[in-house]
Amino acid sequence: MEKKLGNPAVVGLAGFGMTTLLLQFHNIGLIGIGPIVAMAFIFGGLAQMIAGFQEQKMGNNFGYSAFVAYGSFWIGLGIIWIMNHFGVYPSDGKEVGYYLVGWTLYTAIMFVASLRVHMAMTVTFALLLLGFILLDLGHFGNPIFNKIAGYELIFCALAAWYMMAGTIINDLAGKSVLPNGNPIIKKKN
Repeated sequence: MEKKLGNPAVVGLAGFGMTTLLLQFHNIGLIGIGPIVAMAFIFGGLAQMIAGFQEQKMGNNFGYSAFVAYGSFWIGLGIIWIMNHFGVYPSDGKEVGYYLVGWTLYTAIMFVASLRVHMAMTVTFALLLLGFILLDLGHFGNPIFNKIAGYELIFCALAAWYMMAGTIINDLAGKSVLPNGNPIIKKKN
């Protein structure tokens, strides 16, 4: 009998969704930065990176790249906030904007790749890409775009949690209870 392995994506998606959701609560003015800094290091950062390294062992380059990269994003953002707090190499809004532009470009690549995964992944990455674009506009132009991004990225966080819930519930049910949908671009045989 072959030993069944757990799917590391459930932890990666949970960490991504939770940290993204909390940051958007901050962006729309509901909470301060403290809870997000904690999650940036632990759940958004460390847990996602561990999930990514486990995805590598499963042979999933998409999950490997996404979880390790976005885990690094959260740890990096947490470090920026800590350095700003202590006045060590502080970053202003425009400098953070350039940080976000780099992540926007990476997300654009991952969005294109997500077209070959399934619809739930494509929706999540489309929302994430739009969110990064709005944040770029907010950091280089009108800060109202940061608040708009906050509302929009709540849907991105929930989309990630939908995939997490589907992976867990579908596995336990032995059937598709929460479908992910077909890929937009199908592999050619």
